[in-house]
Amino acid sequence: MSLVAPARVRTIKDGSISAANTGGVVYWMSRDQRVQDNWALLYARQLAAEKKLPLCVVFCLVPTFLEATIRHYGFMLRGLEEVEEELRQLHVPFCLLQGLPAQTLPAFVAQHRVAAVVTDFSPLRVPRAWKEDVSAALPSGVLLDEVDAHNVVPVWVASDKQEVGARTIRKKITERLPEWLVEMPRFDAVDSSTIGTPPASLADATRAKVDWPAVHSALKVDRSVGEVDWCVPGSAAAHAAVGTFCAERLRIFADKRNDPNVEALSDLSPYLHFGQLSAQRMALLVKSHARSHGEGVKAFLEESIVRRELSDNFCFYNANYDQLDGAAGWARESLLLHAADAREHVYSLDELEGAKTHEDIWNAAQTQMVRTGKMHGFMRMYWAKKILEWSPDPAEALRRAIFLNDKYSLDGRDPNGYVGCGWAIMGVHDMGWAERAVFGKIRYMNYAGCKRKFDIKRYAETWCEPSGAAMSTAASAAPAKKKARKK
Repeated sequence: MSLVAPARVRTIKDGSISAANTGGVVYWMSRDQRVQDNWALLYARQLAAEKKLPLCVVFCLVPTFLEATIRHYGFMLRGLEEVEEELRQLHVPFCLLQGLPAQTLPAFVAQHRVAAVVTDFSPLRVPRAWKEDVSAALPSGVLLDEVDAHNVVPVWVASDKQEVGARTIRKKITERLPEWLVEMPRFDAVDSSTIGTPPASLADATRAKVDWPAVHSALKVDRSVGEVDWCVPGSAAAHAAVGTFCAERLRIFADKRNDPNVEALSDLSPYLHFGQLSAQRMALLVKSHARSHGEGVKAFLEESIVRRELSDNFCFYNANYDQLDGAAGWARESLLLHAADAREHVYSLDELEGAKTHEDIWNAAQTQMVRTGKMHGFMRMYWAKKILEWSPDPAEALRRAIFLNDKYSLDGRDPNGYVGCGWAIMGVHDMGWAERAVFGKIRYMNYAGCKRKFDIKRYAETWCEPSGAAMSTAASAAPAKKKARKK
């Protein structure tokens, strides 16, 4: 009996699994960096058990990845250290390969005579290119399968096209939840009676534990953006964080999640981004509180399933998900029509990165992200809207928002981040609004609107210095103001 629904799996490269390939089945772990609640690992084990072949887990550590800094690499490595330890306890070899996947994984497969490679799914450009390159370089006959272990409803099952927005994908996902939002089997220890014994070459390659401190020290990445201490990496900490959220904040999530002065959010996005927490497990744990916190559960599942999986849908079906060309026609035309409009304030990227604008709450939001690797969700929408308003043109605004988010946010380089910036700047999953300067028909947000929603003085004081530009209000703009060119 198949543990993993066949519809969750798709083949990238056909192959034939043979017991003669003594290296067995490799799970190439990438987006989903956990042992339990991992459909891709369960599927790899399933293939190995069918042919009595050994199972091995491999992670390819690339030397650089977009704007990732030591903040991101450090969080990831500490989570992977936990993965290795858990796999060793379950008698599954783990190997850390350092370098681009196409340069390291096919060689590993050939050396150990691997029969099949299983990997997890990502809709993003770079991981998809890795898989294409690996597929082309794998030895003849080696199978390469991909499993969507990240979404509750696999992205290609939920929809076969780019959806207009939440209103069009919601029904498609919610109707399938009874089938897909189900309990997941536990990944238990393996033994030679169910899975083959690793060959000598593989045993030798994985005998020694990874020297994680040495790996960390050898990284040649930006170390100016420091690691954080408020969020402990790893699956164990992730599950504890879900429990804390359900016990302390779920009851106020529905009503208070848009107030940045109230601790109502889950703070689980870093764990989801690095795959240290299964979105499916998270949803099941939160859903178990429906009787006591019904409205909170409803609001949370809307965001964590419908909205989050809508982001994967957009990035999967839109190759230009991080560029202005990815906008809907009405939005792109409107933005280009107003691209040269005069702007009251225009800031350089350095000024934005340094939180040196005239507006206290924007500076507070940027400072929060720089210091902690996280920005409150409501403020991230407002923050990106203002980048559109204060940048020379919309294409540059989108580039800046993505750059800053990816550099500082723990959950940067993620479909949610790209779609969040896209929603704010190019109207992704939104509709046209009343036309105005600079924004065109893109939804507008302003300082006065924030005043009506929360105590802006309290938020600014939490994150900004007691004096200087970072604490000036929208009304006292003169020192930082720069005039833009006229049409």
